[in-house]
Amino acid sequence: MEKKKKKVNSKQKGVRGERLWRDVCRANGFNKVRRTVQYCGNTGDASDCIGLPNIHQEVKFVENLNVRKAYEQAEHDAIQAGNGDIPIVAWKKSNQKWLVIMSADDFFQIYKDSKWSEELGS
Repeated sequence: MEKKKKKVNSKQKGVRGERLWRDVCRANGFNKVRRTVQYCGNTGDASDCIGLPNIHQEVKFVENLNVRKAYEQAEHDAIQAGNGDIPIVAWKKSNQKWLVIMSADDFFQIYKDSKWSEELGS
């Protein structure tokens, strides 16, 4: 007997991923993070979640991700918002850790300003 594959509703899975990401942010002390549609309604802000200051959050909860395409979407939406936020993609696969994808320029900007970068490696 062949098992029927359970059809996954991608919108519901996306909402679940956004909630999981929100929970991870809150567990790390960012208690104001919320899903955009839940908190703001249709505001024109294309960020999936809000509440990380200066960060445009694109959340992906999929097994396979075109990383470049996802990042370009986050970058495009951040530029459209016009507030100078750094675009990131928060990505999770089932049974895997969350990954945060960002440009190298943004990574080095944040790293240089962090407590871990006491030397600039020169």
